[in-house]
Amino acid sequence: MSSEAAQFKRYVIVGMGVRSAMYYQAIIQDFKDVAKLVGICDTNQTRMDVANDHIVELGGEKVQTYKDTDFDKMVQEQKADVVIVTTIDLFHHHYCIRAMELGCDAITEKPMTIDEQKLQAMVDAEKRTGKQVRVLFNYRYAPHHTKVRELIDSGVIGEISTVHMDWILDCAHGADFMRRWHRHKETSGGIQMHKSIHHFDLVHFWLNTEPELVYCLGDLRFYGKENAERRGEKNLGERYQNNENAKNDPFAFQLDDNERMKKLYLDAEHEDGYIRDRNCFAEGITIEDNLSMIIKYKNRAVMTYNTYAYAPWEGYRCVFNGSKGRIEINVVESGYNPLGDPVTKDSEGEDEKYIQGGVEQTKIVVYPLFDKPYVVDVVKQEGGHGGGDPVLLKDVILGNQSDNFKRAAYIRDGGNAVLVGVGANHSMKSGMPVKVQDLVKW
Repeated sequence: MSSEAAQFKRYVIVGMGVRSAMYYQAIIQDFKDVAKLVGICDTNQTRMDVANDHIVELGGEKVQTYKDTDFDKMVQEQKADVVIVTTIDLFHHHYCIRAMELGCDAITEKPMTIDEQKLQAMVDAEKRTGKQVRVLFNYRYAPHHTKVRELIDSGVIGEISTVHMDWILDCAHGADFMRRWHRHKETSGGIQMHKSIHHFDLVHFWLNTEPELVYCLGDLRFYGKENAERRGEKNLGERYQNNENAKNDPFAFQLDDNERMKKLYLDAEHEDGYIRDRNCFAEGITIEDNLSMIIKYKNRAVMTYNTYAYAPWEGYRCVFNGSKGRIEINVVESGYNPLGDPVTKDSEGEDEKYIQGGVEQTKIVVYPLFDKPYVVDVVKQEGGHGGGDPVLLKDVILGNQSDNFKRAAYIRDGGNAVLVGVGANHSMKSGMPVKVQDLVKW
């Protein structure tokens, strides 16, 4: 479907942190013939003003700003067709539901929400309003992930019985979850909800199935004050800004090292008190940095899943065992930079442009039962999250794209991924496996 054939739509964005830039940049620079950004909303006026300045730098025009208390007014006054939700995870459900009640479709960052009650409210709202929630699972669109789906669909390894996945976050990426609002389980649901949800969804996408049973063990073993002091580290401070002890700390970063991050967060602190650079070894972390899980699926396959958030490199190893053979995929992703703008980092040239989730190495090997193994070629694609971001944005904004792999994710897809994270949280509390489909009525 060409952009000329797509229906023109008016977009508003709620939540103007760094992630929102990917969406408004795409609307302004790549899809201006079919989309227009008409309003932005946040709890913080400074942050909205910074976003507006960035919009102008990208070639757009400043748009009307609205505080969170005026969300309804924004949607109605700007005659919005679609609401893009990039708030903290705790509020995704609120804005998606209200958007649908006001007659808009909603596009939300993952996770769709963080517990089963909020998920049920979203499911009920979609039925009640007739509008739609679209969930942005960009990893589905990465070429190497699409290739795995293609191989499995071809039947080359037969019926899959077991999957094993090790997905690790490097020290920069893992630590950054401990610096921000993600460090609190009540606002993020933990890394099993905010980060691992990508991985859970990929397995659902690859196997074309849904989760049934989840068992999880997890703990905070590396980050946090108690762990740091156990290793003999002291006097770390609550945050990195103006912290003498942070000068030689490899986990520290200074917000004023990046002008846009300084404006978005440091210069905006006076409005809401949000601190972007908390020490990842300070008190108050309520999420895990290690997870080990067993997940059983509707198609009878079982996955063992492990992740930890303080690895020396970032990426994953995933194995599929089937009745006719085995597939292995090994991926090394480019290092995470917490001060990097995932869209337009200030740099001297294109080679220094920061792309979150960029792929450095990918290898897919098929091992037939009674034949020689072979490596599967994958065409590398530029862009964040393994090349998935640009394809995702085109699919979301143009809509109705022909896709044999059905990569578009909607409320059932987003909800199934949420259920795995919810199941993990319940399982860690009870010590028992959780039948996750019993937690929601579709």
